[in-house]
Amino acid sequence: MPEETIKIKISANNVLLKKRFQDIISSTKEFCIQQVTEKKPPDLLVQDLSGDYEKDFRFIESLLSSNAVEEVFVTSQYSGSDLLLGAMRSGAKEFLVQPLNEQEVKQALERFKKRRYSKKDVSPNLIKSGRLINVLGSKGGVGTTTVAVNLAVSLAQNIAKESVALIDMNTVFGDIPLFLTLKATHHWGAITNNIDRLDEMFLANVLSKHPSGVRVLPPSSHLNGDRPATPEITSRLITLMKKMFDLIIIDSGQSLTETGLKALSMSDDILLVSILSLPCLHNTNKILRSLSGLRQPHGDKVRIIINRYLKK
Repeated sequence: MPEETIKIKISANNVLLKKRFQDIISSTKEFCIQQVTEKKPPDLLVQDLSGDYEKDFRFIESLLSSNAVEEVFVTSQYSGSDLLLGAMRSGAKEFLVQPLNEQEVKQALERFKKRRYSKKDVSPNLIKSGRLINVLGSKGGVGTTTVAVNLAVSLAQNIAKESVALIDMNTVFGDIPLFLTLKATHHWGAITNNIDRLDEMFLANVLSKHPSGVRVLPPSSHLNGDRPATPEITSRLITLMKKMFDLIIIDSGQSLTETGLKALSMSDDILLVSILSLPCLHNTNKILRSLSGLRQPHGDKVRIIINRYLKK
């Protein structure tokens, strides 16, 4: 049975450098350059380092941590020890010094191929399917975001091998960036406005990374012109994230809209947050009855969290 072709993406502004890579790769049997029109993530990314090395390393780390690409090689005209160390810490597997040596490039590709197939021999049919935990509030102010944020950060810090993502479904009044002191450059609007471009690499660039390791999709307000989230968009997003992450935490706020219900239907666990006050307990009862009345079997998924103890 012939081996599958391994697709490589070359990320470089230097036309001559790209041409050199293409010539070397085209002389191999197992590798090929991925076409620009292909939406599927490449097997291997070759990243030419720009002058902003820290930005490049953060980008590489974000791709690898979200499984948007299998491996990354870096290439540069410079090979100082600090640069090599930074590349290694970002997760890059090979450092190719320019001008390129054809034999060195081919040896690096051969090492990648061996690593790739050794992984497949261990678990040939392993496909990641992350666990989705949905945190739902019985009422505003009960601590839904507090529970969601602390759960995500705790999981990321205490289960080192697990990748964790956090989604803010409060598209108008979401507070996750505030709770994490996170300055995000992208948010939900990048997903809803570009749903046709949604793939692992696109999503990896949209998600913000917190120092704890949690990857965050912050809220946006559709009142500012962004396309609102729909059940279809939410379904595509969650399906993709379950392939990329081991654990996905959703802060649903108090949303029982069609979009919120879609997220609930795809959840493995639902944490219903309440406090011991009459209005909250009344709402909690109504939500439990509503969930039990839906077609999807939510009953065995729901766990109630009493977030604060009230003496009276």
